[in-house]
Amino acid sequence: MEKLTIQEEEAMQVIWQSGGGFIKDFLDLLNEPKPPYTTLASTVKNLERKGFLEAIKVANSYRYNPIIAEADYKKRFMNGFVSDYFQNSYKELVTFFAKEKKISANELQDIINLIENNKK
Repeated sequence: MEKLTIQEEEAMQVIWQSGGGFIKDFLDLLNEPKPPYTTLASTVKNLERKGFLEAIKVANSYRYNPIIAEADYKKRFMNGFVSDYFQNSYKELVTFFAKEKKISANELQDIINLIENNKK
């Protein structure tokens, strides 16, 4: 699975949120400042080429549906991120956020509880 550009990720977020649709639908859901229609159309075509979307012809237009689930992309992205920046150690990732004060003791305890409950 190819890594997406920031522009492609923003488009995919909207496509996942909507469950698919037409370029105009996606444009309506994007935050300001919205890209021009043609820019979004090019981005969507790139996503189709990369295998993230399928295009179904409807009259004179195309409806785009996600092929890759959001959870699958997040999992692949996070595994690569942790590997590239934290020596493939989730402990290093959590330690980084703790040192940067981006995660609280309560949030860490919630994570510990999740881990312990999943062991059962």
